[in-house]
Parts: sequence; C-alpha cells; structure tokens
Amino acid sequence: MKAGNGQHFEQSDNAQAAVEVQSRLIMGQRVSQAPNDKQELVATVAAIAAGAGPVEAVLTDSGFFSEAAVQQIEQSPEGAPTGTTVYAPLEKTSPHRNVADLEKKAEPEPPGAGASVAEVMRHRLKTGSGKALYKLRQQTVEPVFGILKSVLGFRQFLLRGVAKVSLEWELVCLAYNFRRLHTLGAGLQLAAAR
Repeated sequence: MKAGNGQHFEQSDNAQAAVEVQSRLIMGQRVSQAPNDKQELVATVAAIAAGAGPVEAVLTDSGFFSEAAVQQIEQSPEGAPTGTTVYAPLEKTSPHRNVADLEKKAEPEPPGAGASVAEVMRHRLKTGSGKALYKLRQQTVEPVFGILKSVLGFRQFLLRGVAKVSLEWELVCLAYNFRRLHTLGAGLQLAAAR
C-alpha cells in the first residue's frame, strides 16, 4: 500500500471482520490489500459463514459506502430484493450527541420513486428505526477490535503475504471467538444440555 505521503509503499494489509450484534462473535473475516474500504463491503459480507443464517442488516461506517456495493448486497443480479438492508452513512458521523439529536422529530418523508441509492440511504438513517439500528454498530464492532488489540495484544501481523496474513487473521479471530464463547458461558450451556 502507499504510505502516508504517497511517495513510497509499505507492506500492509487491510483486515476485515463481520460481527454479529447480539453475541459479538466474528461471523466472517478476510484480508485484502486495498488501501481503503470503499471496495470491501461486498466481499466482507460474502465472507460471513453460511451457517450464520441470513443477514438481515449490515451496519457499517461511511468508509465502506458505495452505491454499487449497496445495490449488489440489497439486490440480486436480476434486481430482486435479497432481504439484506445496508445502513451506511455517506459522511463521517460523530459518536457524540448534541441537543438537536435529543429533540423529538417527526419521521422524514420517504424519497421519491426515482431516488438514488444515496438519497435512500440518507433517509434510511434519519428514520427512528434506522437511527436505533445504526447506533448498534458502534457498540458491536468497536469493542471487538478493542479487545483484539488491548486484551489479546494483537497489534500487527507477524507474517507476510496475503495467504499467510489471512491465516494469521483467521487464527486471531478464532482466538477471539473462543474467548467470547467462554464469556457467554457456551461451555456451561453445552455441558448442561448433555
């Protein structure tokens, strides 16, 4: 990837994780060498294990938004709805609230029939249900990466090459999931079921 000044390149990788809201388990992970996340949304959603069941909502930050990616996730190649809805702001949003955020507001008018994906997304995130759902993103994925860094001590890849880094990332995510399952008491639940 190009370094900060764009004059030279660094050996870097872009690690992605798809996290389930309720359990905070990593349901899919992947590594790419893309310098930003604009082209990563479709591949990351596709990395979610089939056994996880259908994905109803994708909550992601503004860095992942592209109209093409949203359409590809929400519609089949034939144009039929897939049952998955993407919630991605078009601009960076602050996690801090102000007085205007606390005021009760009427639901916004839906965009017209010929509205662009961006207009539909802006409306979706202004609705009460959209705001409530998107708010879950911050408390879902951010703690996972914080635990990976602070608790598990994972700050950088030790291997080089996409195949090796992908394996290392898969092992790190697996270690996180084992730790999370222990926290959730999954072992005790399995023992009680016997």
